[in-house]
Amino acid sequence: VDWAGASREAQAVREGTGERGPVRHRKGRAGDKMKDSDSASGASTNSEEEVKFVPTPEQVAESDSFKAQANKKFQENHHNEAIDLYTKAIELNPSNHILFANRAFAHIKLENYGSALIDATDSIELAPSYIKGYFRRGTAYLALGKLKQAKQDFKEAVKIEPKNTDARKKLDEVTKALRQERFSEAIGTDHAPPVTVDPATMEVESAYDGPHLEDGKVTVKFMEQLIEHYKAEKKLHKKYAFMILSQVRDILRAEASLVSVDVPNGEHITVCGDVHGQFYDLCNIFQINGVPSTQNPYLFNGDFVDRGSFGIETIFTLFGYKALYPQHMHLNRGNHETVNMNKMYGFEGEVVHKYSRDMMDLFTDAFRWLPLSHTINNKVLVLHGGLFSKDETNLSDLRKIDRHCEPPDDSCPMTELLWSDPINIPGRQPSKRGVGVAFGPDVAERFLKSNNLELLVRSHECKDEGYEIDHDGKTITVFSAPNYCDQMGNKGAFIRFEGGDMKPKFTQFDAVPHPNSRPMQYAGMGGGFNLMQFLGGN
Repeated sequence: VDWAGASREAQAVREGTGERGPVRHRKGRAGDKMKDSDSASGASTNSEEEVKFVPTPEQVAESDSFKAQANKKFQENHHNEAIDLYTKAIELNPSNHILFANRAFAHIKLENYGSALIDATDSIELAPSYIKGYFRRGTAYLALGKLKQAKQDFKEAVKIEPKNTDARKKLDEVTKALRQERFSEAIGTDHAPPVTVDPATMEVESAYDGPHLEDGKVTVKFMEQLIEHYKAEKKLHKKYAFMILSQVRDILRAEASLVSVDVPNGEHITVCGDVHGQFYDLCNIFQINGVPSTQNPYLFNGDFVDRGSFGIETIFTLFGYKALYPQHMHLNRGNHETVNMNKMYGFEGEVVHKYSRDMMDLFTDAFRWLPLSHTINNKVLVLHGGLFSKDETNLSDLRKIDRHCEPPDDSCPMTELLWSDPINIPGRQPSKRGVGVAFGPDVAERFLKSNNLELLVRSHECKDEGYEIDHDGKTITVFSAPNYCDQMGNKGAFIRFEGGDMKPKFTQFDAVPHPNSRPMQYAGMGGGFNLMQFLGGN
């Protein structure tokens, strides 16, 4: 799916071939969810639906009521419910540009950047001088790494309100980022090795009271001390941080893009979803389920960092156990183990704030070596996002992926497995995120059958109960960051598979207290963006 220009996405919706399908108002206002009777690829809008709809005063009043309810849900961080209420308001008053801009804001909160592009474009078309429409669309483009398009929207916002300092600041930041991106492309830094750092030359000060590596190796004692050190809100010495990071980078580099894990009868493995820098909740998982060991292996399914402000503590705990138990601590790459996400959602700023730019460069290199997927006993496929735009894509293709790079912009297996999501209607649709694909139960069934698999486990989406079972039990989402971003009120969960029957067993857990560091506290530091500051308020 090509999401490079919002006008094409909006046009697809107008013609009934986009994500939301046919609509009942103003020749293609992006409003309704696709009905069960619609085909998977959408259907053409009929002439009756293309007639301009003029609401009655009663409909306007009812629409305003839904808008007020939606705004309340938005403020309470119930963004899915807010979207549903904004949609009801739009159905009653499809000419209200603010409704589309507000729904775009809610979509951005959920990382549904493709849907946000459509709604923001509709808001702009309804009210070309409404500056927040450009803020919303520019932010969605920014999140998708489309800096040129983002710059154009913020440039238009400045044109509309020349004295708006917020709009001018946003334009300046995007212009600077675009200049940096062009410079990086010119000198080829995307493929260059990171700065070489020699930890052996670093001295450990006598005042340092944290754990020490013994002969440069991670031990059980070191990990126990490290976790307690982090709980006391202290920092691992940079010498040991660089040593662990370098060791794990080398371990990951030796692994395949698709890793096969065997769990014999009588043994087990635990699969966790996104943890997003929520270190204290990660510790709670280990409190409930035991720390990683040769007898208690784990597979963490990507998105270790960003959003939560304890990303350093989280990643060095996971990487420490990977160095200690390389065959029993398994790690998949998520869409947030990427340069663009780390710039916008806080991890880059956190690393630069707590350590240095050199360390961030080394993290980027290590993240590019993370495996993209794992199979367990040749029955369960675990990957971060989801399935693919082509039925022909199979496990052999996943093994062949040359993964040491940033995910390409075009539709390809690497990008899709990091970004795709399941839907409960047949076929495929453009992703609400603007990247990847939305895949239905028939797609999942065909993929599993053709690859002799029984189950797909993925993460990538916050779920109220910490997990969700879709596609008649063939697709499971697991999410392990409870009360996500200190806002969502969701449970966390993990899955345990026994080597014999390989049936998923779920454990749910609630969030635990943590020190007073707000989510995305470091976003905007170290040369990155704080994405939420680009939205212009609700």
